[in-house]
Amino acid sequence: MPSPRPRTRIQARNSEAILDAALEVFSQYGFRGATLDQIAEVAGLSKPNLLYYFPSKEAIHIALLSGLMDTWLAPLRALHHDGEPVEEILDYMRRKLEMSRLYPRESRLFANEILQGAPRILDQIEGDLKALVDDKAALITTWIAEGRLAPVDPRHLLFSIWATTQHYADFDIQVHRVLGVEGDAPYAEATRFLTQMYRATLTPQPR
Repeated sequence: MPSPRPRTRIQARNSEAILDAALEVFSQYGFRGATLDQIAEVAGLSKPNLLYYFPSKEAIHIALLSGLMDTWLAPLRALHHDGEPVEEILDYMRRKLEMSRLYPRESRLFANEILQGAPRILDQIEGDLKALVDDKAALITTWIAEGRLAPVDPRHLLFSIWATTQHYADFDIQVHRVLGVEGDAPYAEATRFLTQMYRATLTPQPR
């Protein structure tokens, strides 16, 4: 069977333009609210041209989500067993917060998919994500047993970190309007506050 022909530079550029446009549209309107016409318009392509690259709205959405999952899991994978436990978890929190700053559209895309019941990534949540969380929860449990972390529920600790960091992307407009600031201004203070809060929660008390 012959190998598929490599994409031309124009084809690669158009595919990237479609995915970037789709990310913009899906992050604003969700899967149900987004249309192929909107995506084509943002990409600067005709709808028939868009359909040459992706046969459906769902195919574009799946392509985006598949690429996103690896990016989303990378900060947790970097939680290392050889590090100092409190600092390892604080570094993880900071990586997650930095992802919210750098990738707000991706965060909202993921959140919208979860709110719809995760129909397109449920297998990945039940597979790769759960396996990784189980592995890191076991590591955190070991650190607690060694007296190197205060007793906390490992999975709820991770849920809390997800909630407090992704909030700054998923509720971006609320954060900026309540604080009365623009751009990246909330992130430095958020880093200081969350570092203080999680350090106090995770540092073992003297016996």
